[in-house]
Amino acid sequence: MFPIAFHPIYQHPLPDGHRFPMLKYELLPQQLLHEGTALQSNFFEPEICDLLPVLAIHKQEYVNDLIQLTLDPKAARKIGFPLSKELVERELRIAQGTIICAQKSFETKVSFNIAGGTHHAYSTHGEAFCLLNDQAIAAQFLLDNKLAKKILIIDLDVHQGNGTAEIFSKNPNVFIFSTHGKTNYPFKKETSDLDIAFDDNTSDEEFLKVISNVVPKLIETQKPDFIFYLAGVDILATDKLGKLNCSLEGCKKRDELVFEFCSQYQIPIQVSMGGGYSPDIKTIIEAHANTYRVAKNIF
Repeated sequence: MFPIAFHPIYQHPLPDGHRFPMLKYELLPQQLLHEGTALQSNFFEPEICDLLPVLAIHKQEYVNDLIQLTLDPKAARKIGFPLSKELVERELRIAQGTIICAQKSFETKVSFNIAGGTHHAYSTHGEAFCLLNDQAIAAQFLLDNKLAKKILIIDLDVHQGNGTAEIFSKNPNVFIFSTHGKTNYPFKKETSDLDIAFDDNTSDEEFLKVISNVVPKLIETQKPDFIFYLAGVDILATDKLGKLNCSLEGCKKRDELVFEFCSQYQIPIQVSMGGGYSPDIKTIIEAHANTYRVAKNIF
């Protein structure tokens, strides 16, 4: 069975509007356990990440400001959460969870971080609720420790991973493929190795056609020995921030395609959950749970 990094809900008081998106981190593990998709033994709670792999991605000054809570107020507002010791520690645990998951994937083929997908965190600053870029930190960790030579990041969240694109813009050992909404945040996009921007109201058919055509070609041309997958469910038609028109079944099929290609080419994969902002929490949990159900069937 695959390992799942789990992080207790961030308990520091949050302003109105921030609590709802955090609920999924409590409810998703409960759902997976209730239905038998995962067992308690699948879950582990990471420790706080050592700063060495964090500093391989993020600049020393920025990391110091986070840890010491001395971030400039303007930079803190860009993150969107009130900065606190508890929040920074949680982000460090999320990064460590993704590192551990990536290491475990070489044995289990697939691993998950209930949180993570913090792809808006740049090397020098955070934004859009992202402080530290968990998959970038883990990818560089694999490279630095000679556990992988070429990494493919598949980012299928509705928002472009602008931070990840900036971080690896000059690294030939990491190839970033991002699909996202053309008119969605971030409004000024960075340049990934391959960006495909969808028009508003893009349907399942068009979205899945791109995934089924592009991903196997990238695997064949780039020959990655590890894949990081950001499986945001904000591509749903119901999503408040998404603007696309994908169904629950289409989102599930997207995950199925990615996992089938990884299985076919025998490439280990780590999955971070990314965004999901549908008004009904049940929709968010169902969409995220589908990712785990599909993985259980395939791996």
